Amino acid sequence: MDIQSIVKQVMEELQKEGQIKNNPIVKDPAETKVRNINYEKINQVGVEQPDNREEIEKVQSITPARIGIGHTGTRMKTKNYLEFRIDHAAAQDAVFKDVSEDLLKELKLPVLFSKSETMDQYLMDLDSGRRLNETSRKWAEENLPKNKQVQIIVSDGLSSTGVEANIRDLLPALVQGLKSKKITIGDPVFIKRSRVWIQDDVASIVNCDCAISLIGERPGLATAKSISAYLIYQPNEDTVEADRTVISNIHEGGVPPVEAGAHLADLIEAILKHKASGVKLAQLK
Repeated sequence: MDIQSIVKQVMEELQKEGQIKNNPIVKDPAETKVRNINYEKINQVGVEQPDNREEIEKVQSITPARIGIGHTGTRMKTKNYLEFRIDHAAAQDAVFKDVSEDLLKELKLPVLFSKSETMDQYLMDLDSGRRLNETSRKWAEENLPKNKQVQIIVSDGLSSTGVEANIRDLLPALVQGLKSKKITIGDPVFIKRSRVWIQDDVASIVNCDCAISLIGERPGLATAKSISAYLIYQPNEDTVEADRTVISNIHEGGVPPVEAGAHLADLIEAILKHKASGVKLAQLK
């Protein structure tokens, strides 16, 4: 049996199990069907004759980890292997795809750039993502409001998917929370191919008290839709990683974005009150 026949057989079996639905999109002149495959992941106990099926189902309900999937010989079953490939592809897309221009326009975020000119450079040269390029630096110096208490930075980081999935809810919730506390905010910006430390560079330009970066997290096989928030109080040349406060796993299966926005506003209020972030803030609270 050739590979095409094997794939066809596998897809037919998954259809019978209700795992996928084939929706025709368009036919070409040669009557070849192009199909969009919508795959719904359903947790199933794959262990043959388990001693405690209810316990496995309970654990599966509270974690996205591959638990109780069973095996065929020394390998995972076809269904689980295909799900692994789907999750791996989603993780790769999260890293290499760009955040939608329509989304950035909708949120009215100015687009700046780091010194990383390509994604390969961004992945291989960490320093290139930590500073603005000259054009963006000049624009920031001329256009961004100065001497505000908070500067918000949105970064694609390692998950454009995470930004697209969460920023619509997270950013307005954060801004609304800060405004309700009478905390002044500079104009939020989006910085393409940037890393966390670029917040230090931006803070030096706008002279803010607190910089916060909302950045796409490194995707895993559990989710590719997560972002983190990094906060720093008055960064300078002596700033170290321990000076940053981080809230991670902001996504629908972790900390919901609206809830995260409200929590971050409270956290920024504490940072401004204690004039500290990171380990120093934790010691004061």
